[in-house]
Amino acid sequence: MSIDFGKLITAMVTPFDLDGDIDTFSVERLVKHLCETSDSILINGTTGESPVLEKGELLDLIHRVKYDIEPCVNLIVGVGGNSTKYVLDLLKKVDDIGVDGILSVVPYYNKPSQEGLIYHFRSIADNTNSPVILYNIPSRTGVNMLPETVQTLAKVPNIVGIKQSYSDLNFVSEMRLLCPEDFVIYSGDDSLTLPMMALGAKGAISVASNLVGGRVKKMIEERSLKMHLELFPLFQELFKAPNPVPIKHALFRRGIIDCSRVRMPLTQLNPAQKKSLEDELKFHPKE
Repeated sequence: MSIDFGKLITAMVTPFDLDGDIDTFSVERLVKHLCETSDSILINGTTGESPVLEKGELLDLIHRVKYDIEPCVNLIVGVGGNSTKYVLDLLKKVDDIGVDGILSVVPYYNKPSQEGLIYHFRSIADNTNSPVILYNIPSRTGVNMLPETVQTLAKVPNIVGIKQSYSDLNFVSEMRLLCPEDFVIYSGDDSLTLPMMALGAKGAISVASNLVGGRVKKMIEERSLKMHLELFPLFQELFKAPNPVPIKHALFRRGIIDCSRVRMPLTQLNPAQKKSLEDELKFHPKE
């Protein structure tokens, strides 16, 4: 399946209002902001607080973002979970709306075998016409999808790539050796984007690009070590508390969203974390 999601996919936050409901006004403003720099926008990923969005909320959010997004920017939706049956049910509803692609995370908590991962993701691919990007993030799921498993899944026609959120760069080299040339690898960690690109990754599914998308995109396009080093302290700050707590605070401080609220069990930054992040923001002018 041939589709180009570009080099920069932004993992969009889900803005909430003070009552904890999705803030559609902030969603509209954020989507327009992201369309200025992003090749694609991902909603309902980790950064979008997918574990705490209800099914109806997600479907409404897809409609909202589809209305606001620029035609030249792709819309990717996170459709994952630890129940294959639940994922397939949700996938049908998402497909009925129509999106450009699906990101699906390794099932968490169940700790499936590598064989279980193959059956799970084949079932997803068999039940959608959309291109599927795998999402490997063992720090959150408890299971690491091995390069040999990715090699098997890369043979499925509509499984087109992987978001790799794992710091062992040997895995990137192994996947690049084992998988077809057109199978796309994206960094899932902003601080690892440039190193992963040296090993064959195409770009990033980025958190920082919610805030500094222009600079992240330039870093990727120019493969710029200088820009990586300039952005590296910000990359680090954005993960000193559980994602998306820091990036939401930064977006609120910049006036891009109206509220930094996250849903429990996540909590806001403490005073020391706020000061540290806000001190770093002084080095990153508003785009």
